[in-house]
Amino acid sequence: MAQSNAAAQSTPKSATNSAAQVPAQSAEVFSLEPHAAWGAPPSARYEALAARFRPVFARIRASAVERDVQHRLPHEEIRWVREAGFTRLRLPSERHGFDATLPELFGLLIELGAADTNVVNAIRAHLGFVEDVLTAPEKAWREHWLERLANGETIGAGLSEAGSAKVGTFATHLTRSAQGVRLNGTKFYTTGSLFADWVAVGAQDGDDTVYLQVPRNAPGVEIVDDWDGFGQALTASGTAHFTDVAVDPAWIRPTSTRFPYAVPFYQLVHLASLAGIGRALADDVARRVRQRDRVYSHGNAARVSDDPQILQVVGRVHGAAYAASAISQQASRALQRSYDAHLDTNATDAQRQHATTEAHVEVDQSVSVITRLVLDASTELFDALGASATLRTAGLDRYWRNARTISSHNPRVYRERQVGAYAVNGEAPPSFYRVGKS
Repeated sequence: MAQSNAAAQSTPKSATNSAAQVPAQSAEVFSLEPHAAWGAPPSARYEALAARFRPVFARIRASAVERDVQHRLPHEEIRWVREAGFTRLRLPSERHGFDATLPELFGLLIELGAADTNVVNAIRAHLGFVEDVLTAPEKAWREHWLERLANGETIGAGLSEAGSAKVGTFATHLTRSAQGVRLNGTKFYTTGSLFADWVAVGAQDGDDTVYLQVPRNAPGVEIVDDWDGFGQALTASGTAHFTDVAVDPAWIRPTSTRFPYAVPFYQLVHLASLAGIGRALADDVARRVRQRDRVYSHGNAARVSDDPQILQVVGRVHGAAYAASAISQQASRALQRSYDAHLDTNATDAQRQHATTEAHVEVDQSVSVITRLVLDASTELFDALGASATLRTAGLDRYWRNARTISSHNPRVYRERQVGAYAVNGEAPPSFYRVGKS
């Protein structure tokens, strides 16, 4: 994979909710209007909210196969998303946001995932950081970042490491001297950082774990696009090097506490991506069957579109996509309840904890089902098409490659075990995940 340290596209600091200027669409644009049977939207206002972003989604989808084949990173596409205000969805209206609920956010993520899951994954860390800001108890820190987010600034990932640090610690660390605070270390899976203004970093400060936001263009910061996965290849989920980076103490968050539903939130972004893949491949196979004029002599009709066995395949993958979307939306409502309980001054600690535990369990219960549905559908769609569908230029292989890669995060076998432990013994799932040496 070619390495690149190209700068991310700059984003105008918009202080309005005016519609973004989206480039004129090409002649071949896939319609991303909701399928008639995808189900009711998550809110009464959802269609009006989604109308702002669907032209952007359609434009992103139109070049998705070309980008995948050419390995062209979606700098421009992410700029469109930012300019349309998508990264400000959850911000309050007085901060130039849209006051979107979590079900509304995840409904739109499913639609964006149908366009290109690389883009969803590239803004995943940013969306999680927004939740950190919205729920933060530290008023000064919260207000500082609300202002930056309102101006369109974005955050990339810089938490995971591939080195020898033990579980629960980071090899990346801060040092303090008379010359100030310095950051040194290497991160992997730095998804979205190449496109962002800031990198959210986890580091050791002596015996303490701290979280800080570092400008992507700060001296000593290098983001390398060396991700070599067979799927999600355009997320720039590669390596970040921090070499004697001078740290402004204001970049360090006053506490290491994350938002209470962080684990299920980040996982549900992946599930929304999978649901989006399901919708895209279901639409794709239906369109290709409708247009196909070559038939097999041992088929069941003069036209493929009339062959009942082929229609059964199309129906099966549509059913999988429908179920994946419905389950994702159901789980998003559990996250909303956790968010609401966390901010409810009248709620007890027990009520907040119960809402958070339920959010964890509902997402854990969703993981294996959605994963199986979409992985199966991404293979079964080929049963409705001929060998020409396997051409790289058709782009149908990317559905399985992307779904398989997304599904490899936080293995589903552990989610099933956690659900069983809760159902049998009342054992709440862990609220904090880390990877490292034992």
